[in-house]
Amino acid sequence: MSISLIIDGPDTATITFALAHGAGAPMDSDFMAFVAADLAGAGVRVVRFEFPYMARRRAEGGRRPPDRQPVLLDCWRAVIAELAPARLAIGGKSMGGRMASLVADEAGVAGLVCFGYPFHPPGRPERTRTEHLAGLRTPTLIVQGERDPFGTPDDVAGYDLSPAIGLHWAPDGNHDLAPRKASGRTKEQNWEEAAAVAAAFLRGL
Repeated sequence: MSISLIIDGPDTATITFALAHGAGAPMDSDFMAFVAADLAGAGVRVVRFEFPYMARRRAEGGRRPPDRQPVLLDCWRAVIAELAPARLAIGGKSMGGRMASLVADEAGVAGLVCFGYPFHPPGRPERTRTEHLAGLRTPTLIVQGERDPFGTPDDVAGYDLSPAIGLHWAPDGNHDLAPRKASGRTKEQNWEEAAAVAAAFLRGL
C-alpha cells in the first residue's frame, strides 16, 4: 500500500503522532493543517496521511465515499508499520480517530488522541460507536466540542468508557470544535487550546 505523508515538527522529537483525517476533508484541510502546525511548534513530530479513497479523490477528482472499515484499518496498520518509531501515538479527526481507536491496543502504540470522536451519528444517539472504548487500554485523550452532534457532554456522561480515556471539552464547539460567534470565542482559540492540550498529553506519554 503506497501512502503519501506530510511530516511536520522536529526529527529529534521524543514522540511522533500519526494524524488521520475525517470522512469528508483531506489531510491538508484547515483543521488538520492548523493542529499539525501547532503540535509541531510544541515539539511533537506530526505525520499526516490519507486513506485510499481520499488519495483517489485527490488524484482523480470527484467525491468518493470512505473506504469500508477493513480497508481503513489496514491503512492504519500500514502507516504504523512504516513509521515504527520508538514512541508513536496515533489518532485523528472524527472517523480517522475512531479507526485509530480500533487498532491502538493491537498495535501497542504509546497513546491515542481523537478530535471530535463520532460517538454516534447525528440525530441517532441509540447507534453508539463506543463498545470497544470500555476496554481500551491505550492512554487516550478525546477532544470534543460541547455542541458536537456526534456526542455532547450529556451523551458521553452515559457511556461506559475505559479509565484510560480522558476528555477535554472545547467551549461551545461543534464537530470541528468551532464555537458560535455569540459565545465570545473564536475558532482559532478553540483550535489552539485543543492543540495545546493534545501536545501536553503527547509529551507526557
